[in-house]
Amino acid sequence: MLRYISHPNVNVDSKIPVPQWGLSDVGRQRAERMLHQPWIAALTRVVSSDETKAVETAEILAGHVGTTVEVRAGLGENDRSATGFVPPAEFEQLADAFFANPHESVRGWERAVDAQSRIVSGLEDLVSAATSTTDTEIAVVGHGGVGTLWFCHLSGLAIDRAHDQPGQGHYYTFDPESSTVLHPWRPIDDIEVTIQP
Repeated sequence: MLRYISHPNVNVDSKIPVPQWGLSDVGRQRAERMLHQPWIAALTRVVSSDETKAVETAEILAGHVGTTVEVRAGLGENDRSATGFVPPAEFEQLADAFFANPHESVRGWERAVDAQSRIVSGLEDLVSAATSTTDTEIAVVGHGGVGTLWFCHLSGLAIDRAHDQPGQGHYYTFDPESSTVLHPWRPIDDIEVTIQP
C-alpha cells in the first residue's frame, strides 16, 4: 500500500520562505497522534518532500517505526515563489484559480499541470515498489496541493479542487495491486474513521 500524507499544522511566518516553515506545536502533536493509526506499524519505507514541514513530519513517523527518511527533491508543493507569502483569504482565491485553470499560471505560480507531471514522475517508482515483496507499505509525506494532483491522477479524475484535502494533516491510501485509491483524504489523527484496507 501507498499512503500519501500531508504535513499537519505549521508555524506561519511571512519573513521566512514557505518551504522552510516548520511544524507548529499543534502540528507536532497531531503528527504524534498519527502514530496510533493501525497501518503505521507495517510501514517499511518513509519518503518525504524536501520542505521542512514535510521532513519534520516524516522524521516523527520514521523514528517510530525504526527506519530513515528518504528525502526527495521534486516532491515539494506547487511553486508559489512568484508571490511568496500572501494572506490566507488571498491565498484561497489563488488556490481556487490554480485548480480551476490547470493549464494557466496564476500570478506566476507553477501551473497545476506542471506540478502534477512533476509529482507523478517523482513517485512513479514507488507505485511499482509497493507491489514488491520488500517494500509493501510505503508512506509519502508531502503537501495538500500536489497530493491532490496525484490523487486526481491516480483516480483518473480531472484536476479539480473538489478533491483537495479539507485541511492540513490528512492522508489517503492507494492500492497499487488494483490501481485504486481506497478512500479520500482522512485526518491523520482521527483513528475512529480509519478502516484497515
